[in-house]
Amino acid sequence: MDKILRIDVGAAGGPKAKVEPIGEYTGLGGRALTTSVVSKEVPPDCHPLGPENKLVIAPGLMSGSAASSSGRLSVGCKSPLTGTIKEANSGGTASQALGRLGYAAVIIEGERQGDDLYMIVMDGSGVKIEKANDFRMLPNYDLAEKIKTRFGDKVSLISIGTAGEMRMANSTIAVTDVEFRPSRHAGRGGVGAVMGSKGIKAIVVNAEGTKMRQPANPDKFKEANRKFVEGLKGHAVTGQGLPAYGTNILTNVLNEAGGYPTYNFKEGRYKHADKISGEVQADMETKRGGLATHGCHRGCAIQCSGVYHDKDGHYVTKQPEYETVWAHGGNCGICDLDAIARLDFMDDNYGLDTIEMGVTIGVAMEAGLIKFGDAEGAQRLVDEVGKGTPLGRILGAGAAVTAKCFGLERAPVVKGQAMPAYDPRAVKGIGVTYATTTQGADHTAGYAVATNILKVGGDVDPLKPAGQAELSRNLQIATAALDSTGYCLFIAFAILDQPETFQAMVDSINAMYGLELTGNDVVELGKKVLRMERQFNEQAGFTKAHDRLPRYFSREPLTPHNVVFDVPAEELDSVFNF
Repeated sequence: MDKILRIDVGAAGGPKAKVEPIGEYTGLGGRALTTSVVSKEVPPDCHPLGPENKLVIAPGLMSGSAASSSGRLSVGCKSPLTGTIKEANSGGTASQALGRLGYAAVIIEGERQGDDLYMIVMDGSGVKIEKANDFRMLPNYDLAEKIKTRFGDKVSLISIGTAGEMRMANSTIAVTDVEFRPSRHAGRGGVGAVMGSKGIKAIVVNAEGTKMRQPANPDKFKEANRKFVEGLKGHAVTGQGLPAYGTNILTNVLNEAGGYPTYNFKEGRYKHADKISGEVQADMETKRGGLATHGCHRGCAIQCSGVYHDKDGHYVTKQPEYETVWAHGGNCGICDLDAIARLDFMDDNYGLDTIEMGVTIGVAMEAGLIKFGDAEGAQRLVDEVGKGTPLGRILGAGAAVTAKCFGLERAPVVKGQAMPAYDPRAVKGIGVTYATTTQGADHTAGYAVATNILKVGGDVDPLKPAGQAELSRNLQIATAALDSTGYCLFIAFAILDQPETFQAMVDSINAMYGLELTGNDVVELGKKVLRMERQFNEQAGFTKAHDRLPRYFSREPLTPHNVVFDVPAEELDSVFNF
């Protein structure tokens, strides 16, 4: 991956493509590359939907190779939702396709001229850009069908739905999976709005006829990859729990731990959690002819996803993930998996982040717009967003804006972004991550749940403040590096517990590039990424006062443990002391 594709959407006569050497960004991939480009080329004080912002799409360092579970794609920009720097991460097939075509990044920049929509088509012969006004206001699944009719289903599609076209702060960028369904999303932070502001509706990536990227040292690569896969399959989480039940295996785990936020973060346990658990979901999927075990891209050793069918055996959506089942389920008092699956499909189709949308509906329920538990009402609200009605525009702006419009204090957000499915009072390590991450409230930025709850990589008591800042710091550093490789975040379970699997991962990178990196070098990469992101945010006006949870989390005890968030401010301020 030695070249960058730049698309100037403001060029005379319409968007123009230019391919250039990777140059100063050599050696970077994924989040390290998106962060570097945004930090260097985007003014921190710019408007996220203005011409100065850029959308950067970058496969990870290992994407397009035979490295297992390495197909993650990073999307970076200044976020319309948070105002911070943003990296949103997606599975699907596009990262591998871009890697095999040799692209380290696609950078979409400039100021859109007029109101035409455009489609970018990339293949082994080059890049073409054409008008795509026929696709205007098509949701993602309808768009994918039209693309498939013309290009077949072996290409990869990167697209926005109606929410992205309407430049909503809660809008995603969809990526097709192995069945050519737009079910994988760079979900958080409103990245779809930035793509919409540039007038780009779709990017078709056709890697047919290309070969996998070859490692510099094939024998060492093969052996490292073998040990790496062996470690993933031998770990209880990546080799057993996730393949059997998907990420929703966490519903019963977090509910039992008392850290499952319910009714807009009022309670820590949901009385109907057993009805929407991963175990029940997997059994239902299998009985209906769907799949309880499935990969979001080829070459994944974990296979944590699935395919969800309705009672008549018809496809509804990909297996709803834990955060989605929580956001549209327990958080809203909805205990119907079919209703949750339908909401998941609607979010994917319109191009909405399921976490932000579910939390926003929970806020709307608290405001009295509909009642907790009203599944049909929740679907109506998502339809309002997808269609862009006045109410839909409010809800599509996210949980923080919705709470402000309806006069509520209780908006579970940090830096304008909704908290995911772990209550920070009962899982204090993830509370530190929510508060301090450069991305706005985001569980994936430093997944302290692994150690607080699952006891992976050690054991830090989730109910006590001691040790949480250090835990979050170390995980945020590791995650920033991991997001740069293209490896799935879920490999962290194995590499945290198994030193030999971590070493195998490092060895695979070394064999791929002919390097001699050590574990310390990986840590330094993570620190470098975080320093760039922190500097960008500081120049955008963020201070330590923004690295805090809403006050009511320190004021309102959470049942059943009756705990508040009590990690001291000085410890929150110490997280990035490196």
